[in-house]
Amino acid sequence: MDFGYPQNLSPEILKLYITQEGVRSPFSSKPSDKPVPNATLQVTGAVGWRREGLVYKKNEVFLDIVESVNLLMSSKGSVLRCDVTGKILMKCFLSGMPDLKLGLNDKIGLEKESQLKSRPPKSGKTIELDDVTFHQCVNLTRFNSEKTVSFVPPDGEFELMKYRITEGVNLPFRVLPTIKELGRTRMEVNVKVKSVFGAKMFALGVVIKIPVPKQTAKTSFQVTSGRAKYQAAIDCLVWKIRKFPGQTEPTLSAEVELISTMAEKKSWTRPPIQMEFQVPMFTASGLRVRFLKVWEKSGYNTVEWVRYITKAGSYEIRC
Repeated sequence: MDFGYPQNLSPEILKLYITQEGVRSPFSSKPSDKPVPNATLQVTGAVGWRREGLVYKKNEVFLDIVESVNLLMSSKGSVLRCDVTGKILMKCFLSGMPDLKLGLNDKIGLEKESQLKSRPPKSGKTIELDDVTFHQCVNLTRFNSEKTVSFVPPDGEFELMKYRITEGVNLPFRVLPTIKELGRTRMEVNVKVKSVFGAKMFALGVVIKIPVPKQTAKTSFQVTSGRAKYQAAIDCLVWKIRKFPGQTEPTLSAEVELISTMAEKKSWTRPPIQMEFQVPMFTASGLRVRFLKVWEKSGYNTVEWVRYITKAGSYEIRC
């Protein structure tokens, strides 16, 4: 703080000055072993989130695009609400003061690039990003003029940007439920889940929660993949598939026996089916990294790693 105003909030920088050792008084007669780093220099420097003089034997950049897909689908299969919230996470182990430039397949960025280079835009899927927020390291004036994400990264792990997408979402799964109430004591449940992503991909940790009435007494299942069981604590049939390949359609058939009660006069409200999943190397938004360039005055070589993952946010299907 300086005169009550916060000057630096970066944990990586503050760790340099807030240590476990005592601070030597400037009036101490004993000579200090090492010079105390000057915090004010770091604050007033052009790059407050990165210290100078970093050296790594191997210069690497890890970039993760993590997306959560939210869906509410009607019992007839029409999409009522759908959006994707995503974030780009980075981990940098780079020497010196590198300047990074990230290119994505977003519509505005590609159009701006084609204008600057006076050539028609490349064909292929482009996406429109909504509500974009950046880390403080991103050069916003350059983003406004060139529509490219350029930045001097902090050392270590940080969140580069967050975004939201509401148009053209690729849903990883389609769920087709059929629930028949046969009188007051029996129910038939048939659920088909189709994976829409590529056949070479697969989803991990898929969980489908199918709600059943509170007065369920007994259940019997048949599944073509994974395992299913009735969990009375949450009034759901829980169907788990550890590894779910793309372009497949496993089904669950269940017979549910109910306790007939005189008190239960009102009909069952049918809560929605809920899904949990993770799909590596797939983005529901279609966002792709076109390039990640690293410039540093010493001209060293860098290794860049890019990874995509889509998770379920609130993924619900009415039945």
